Amino acid sequence: MAPAPRLARGIIVVALSCYCSVTVINVLRNVKLGTVTLTICVATVLLTFGVQFAISSTRARAWSLRRRVTVLGAQVVLTYLPMVWFDASWGSMQGPLCASILLTLPPRIAWPAYGLVVAGLIPYSILAGAGPLDAGYVVIAGGLTGLVIYGLSRLADLIQELHDTREQMAKMAVTQERLRFSRDLHDLLGYSLSAIALKGELIQRLVPVRPEQAAEETADLLRVARQALSDVRLVSSGYRDMSLCDEAESAVAVLAAADVRADVRVECGRLHPTVDTVLATALREGVTNILRHSRVQLCTIRALVEGETVRLTLVNDRPHEKADHASSAARRGGSGLDNLRTRFSAIGGGLSAGVREDGRFHLEAWAPLRPQSSGAGGAPDAARERAAA
Repeated sequence: MAPAPRLARGIIVVALSCYCSVTVINVLRNVKLGTVTLTICVATVLLTFGVQFAISSTRARAWSLRRRVTVLGAQVVLTYLPMVWFDASWGSMQGPLCASILLTLPPRIAWPAYGLVVAGLIPYSILAGAGPLDAGYVVIAGGLTGLVIYGLSRLADLIQELHDTREQMAKMAVTQERLRFSRDLHDLLGYSLSAIALKGELIQRLVPVRPEQAAEETADLLRVARQALSDVRLVSSGYRDMSLCDEAESAVAVLAAADVRADVRVECGRLHPTVDTVLATALREGVTNILRHSRVQLCTIRALVEGETVRLTLVNDRPHEKADHASSAARRGGSGLDNLRTRFSAIGGGLSAGVREDGRFHLEAWAPLRPQSSGAGGAPDAARERAAA
């Protein structure tokens, strides 16, 4: 058990031990007892407070109503039966009984029953020969004892619930971080690895016939590889700022390596870092899908501001070479597109992607100029540079 719940339970044990001792002292002070009777008295007190501690434990909240009533009935017997031998000295035991009533019975029954037990202390004290002041003291002490034990028990329950909730939140945070890492890794590396593969194939074709251009493409391939390494570092550090303009320029270069012309028009100005990052990620995913599945000659990319919304569209010009497979994949929703939908939903935007009836891949994403939240993630450029260094 953690320190805080353990401390709360320890306080209950100490409090019940003190009340137990007070009862034994009252009996010894007011009643002449023999050895056997004293032993019975102490044993009864210990048994009563053992029942009380069981009722005050957190596990008792999971008991069935029948079990709670049975245990409460046993405590009622242990509370009232010894009064035959110990008279008024045993009256303090009604305080713990009040607490047990509040802890075991439904509220609509518990509080009237609590009031009835406390009120019953008045005739009990009078019959035992107590004066008005002593009777008032017994009533107040009994009611207060019940409330103190009840309050300590409920407080311990709340501390345990708080501790359990914190553990669950910590586990959820770990799970969310794992999902973030896998999502970012897919979004960042899928594009870079596709570009590396394309450039590698291009270099392989150029080496025999145009070695100078092959050397230039090799240098570009190394740049993409270094960028992929930097992206991995960014993901592990939690810094994921990306620029839509930079990604558009990169997309033109990657598409050119695959002999695809790009018609790019990005006119959205300076965007909020979160919106910029999410749109750049969407562009990466769209280009990656086109390169993987289509025989494209022209790719059209638009990023325009419409009122308070920025809209990104990406369309290829030729039918998909595996339209049936792509259509079913779009209906299922690949992990990349699902990741993007999650990102756009978090900032109040949306995404539509898939293969049209003519077989062309189409992606449209929109987001507010000011995101509703920054859950998609973003970091200052300086932090990004430090993570990439």
